[in-house]
Amino acid sequence: MNNKNKRAALRYIIISLVAIVLIVMLWLIIYRNQNKPQEVSFDTMISQIKNGEVTGVYVSGGYTVYYTTDADLTKFNKNPSQYAKNYAQVPSRTSIYEELKEAGYTKTVVYDNPSNTTSWTSYIVPVLGLLVMVGMAFFLFKSVGGQNKQAMAFGKTRARLTRNVKVRFSDVAGAEEEKEELQEIVEFLKSPDKFKKLGARVPKGVLLVGPPGTGKTLFAKAVAGESNVNFFSISGSDFVEMFVGTGAARVRDLFDQAQKNKPCIVFIDEIDAVGRQRGAGLGGGNDEREQTLNQLLVQMDGFEESTDIIVMAATNRADVLDPALLRPGRFDRQIYVHMPDVKGREEILKVHSRQKPLAPDVTFKTVARMTTGFSGADLENLLNEAAILAARNNRSVIVMEDILEGINKVIAGPQKKSRVVTDSDKRITAYHESGHAIVARLLPNCDEVQEVSIIPRGQAAGYTLTRPETDDSHVTKNKLNDTIAMMLGGRAAEEIVIKDISTGASNDIERASSIARRMVVEWGMSDVIGNMFLGADKEVFLGKDYGTAHNYSEEMAGKIDTEIKGIIDKNYEIAKNLLSKNRKVLDNMVKVLFEKETIYTDDVDMLFDGKSAEEVIKAIDDREASKEKYKKKETQPVVEETKEVDNPFEETIEPVTVVSKEEEKKDDNE
Repeated sequence: MNNKNKRAALRYIIISLVAIVLIVMLWLIIYRNQNKPQEVSFDTMISQIKNGEVTGVYVSGGYTVYYTTDADLTKFNKNPSQYAKNYAQVPSRTSIYEELKEAGYTKTVVYDNPSNTTSWTSYIVPVLGLLVMVGMAFFLFKSVGGQNKQAMAFGKTRARLTRNVKVRFSDVAGAEEEKEELQEIVEFLKSPDKFKKLGARVPKGVLLVGPPGTGKTLFAKAVAGESNVNFFSISGSDFVEMFVGTGAARVRDLFDQAQKNKPCIVFIDEIDAVGRQRGAGLGGGNDEREQTLNQLLVQMDGFEESTDIIVMAATNRADVLDPALLRPGRFDRQIYVHMPDVKGREEILKVHSRQKPLAPDVTFKTVARMTTGFSGADLENLLNEAAILAARNNRSVIVMEDILEGINKVIAGPQKKSRVVTDSDKRITAYHESGHAIVARLLPNCDEVQEVSIIPRGQAAGYTLTRPETDDSHVTKNKLNDTIAMMLGGRAAEEIVIKDISTGASNDIERASSIARRMVVEWGMSDVIGNMFLGADKEVFLGKDYGTAHNYSEEMAGKIDTEIKGIIDKNYEIAKNLLSKNRKVLDNMVKVLFEKETIYTDDVDMLFDGKSAEEVIKAIDDREASKEKYKKKETQPVVEETKEVDNPFEETIEPVTVVSKEEEKKDDNE
């Protein structure tokens, strides 16, 4: 039983005992009140004595006379004050003894005798009452003290202090420039005197800016680990509470703790929760969040004498931060943590696969090319999903198929093989996805087809994934046109084969129209409109801008619509012509999809090489059979050699040779 359960059990026992004592006391009080004698006047008592009604008299202290009229005096003699019928108060300056004698009371008068006039209940009831009152006062005081202690804790920081951080720069991959920037912070913390001699000022704050999942928090931990300093971590939302002044008090307490544990790093995650621009909300200058921000600004300016405390913060919304927070002297440096490029993704995959056994067919260069736009967190999740799939299939290593499925799960969610799909829907989906794949395979500026599937996934009835060869920052007009044609290839295939169109192309049309509109109004790719920026929609930010207005006339709006429609129609015709000329490949691909539901790059290439659907299906069967060797055997454990190295198959991974798509498809285009 842990301490929490022990305290709960003790509390239950104490409460039960107090309840029992209260019940006993209540019973005694009720019992005594039921047998309590009635008070009468002194003259009434004397009159009853004269009439011979009184059978026993007990005089207590000479001031109170208890008497009974019962014939049986057993109980009365044992405890007169309890079993008396009545009692009377003796008037002052009156001799009770003379009065009884004159009234004719001839029986024995009982006087005070502690041995037979007081019962144990006369003592136990007051004692129990006192104990109960003391106990209740104790628990009340303790409860109030606990509440006061909890109330005082509102002003205490919720930051977590970590000593001896184990994370190092070697655990962070895919961001070499960011490491170089942060390496200087490590040097500042390790050898501040080296910079002081040259008159250099140590940065007080470092702001890490970047999309979610790029490793901003991991970078902060790595700086603390490399510097071997204490690490305070807290979220921006932990400062603000409903009680006024709590946030400012927590900021003060945080920096007080930092001064006591320096050298250290104070890391504030999601600082935009407390550092948003002042005066932009509905609370004005009295808003609790703004008071917290003001205190943070003051505390960061208060580090004039300290060179071994550095504040680090992370956000993906640097545009909404208050300018005072970003000025020199507070956050001196802003480091943008970019999404990893293809080389960075390959390094990140190697880091996260250190403890995962991989099959020889897993090539990280290929996986890196397929995961454009993935953050470090996405890649870690991808390998975790692949490991789960391998275990589910009872394999001892992770094969390439597991990683491909992991990519799809991260992008679109798990497959829904149990969903009932009619033959009509399956046929439409097969031709639709085959249309995407064939147009992408034939157009020179489209990315390579990686996977085609008619298995429902997420909201999609099927999907076609392409794999970019490079991470190009600039996209050409020809590539955009080919991309639009590929997106419309599914609708074109439906029209050619089924002689009808379906609602399955709604998302394709939406994305194609968005690209075409941006080509016209943002990127100047229209011959009619020319090199003009006609404005994109502005983000609505309450307190700054609300709503947006077009910067062009109605006449220009008509030209824009005409140009957008022209781009869509032109590329739709290109897709229809390509599919009409390759109708045989289209039909064979549909046959393979009906049989296997999912095909990959090699299968698409075989179809374009003139292989029949039956030959492609046989090749897929052979490939699936070759994976059976990775199945775990019931009598043989996993190979132990994997313990000596992090990745036993890493030395056998061969790089992928990238062949120019223009050379590969030259004959098709001719």
